[in-house]
Amino acid sequence: MYKIKHALKKSKSVFIMILILWIVLSIALIVPGTVSKVEATVNGEFNLSAFLNTLSENFANMGQSIKKMFNIKYTGTFLKGELYLVCILFALAVVGIVKSMPKNEYTDIEHGSSDWATGGEQYKVLSPKKGILLAEKNYLPVDKRGNVNVLVVGRFRFW
Repeated sequence: MYKIKHALKKSKSVFIMILILWIVLSIALIVPGTVSKVEATVNGEFNLSAFLNTLSENFANMGQSIKKMFNIKYTGTFLKGELYLVCILFALAVVGIVKSMPKNEYTDIEHGSSDWATGGEQYKVLSPKKGILLAEKNYLPVDKRGNVNVLVVGRFRFW
């Protein structure tokens, strides 16, 4: 379940982009296409040349096309076009979520941090107050019995 939670958390911006894309495509493509298709269909037969002529006019007069959408004869064709668009965008969203799923539960966790321990279990080994500083609020006690060797990886600079 952590993979799905992580993928959904990581994909919030993608959902917003898909929502904006849906609105733009609905207004810019589905509305003129619907009006052109309904106007090019005469007695149940579709006329391609009439469709192409009305399509260019409907793109040019987008406001008129949107006003026509409130007429009942365009509603069925518009909803069918919206259904196709929503199905395509839903498929794209599913592909995006699947691709953003982590490979394992340790993906995007900083290696070497104290995020591996929860609820104070690191204090069985470490000290929260004094010793050699390892991470924020994590110290290696120097009065501990056993191995207290520390390997420091990184740069050490003098100013």
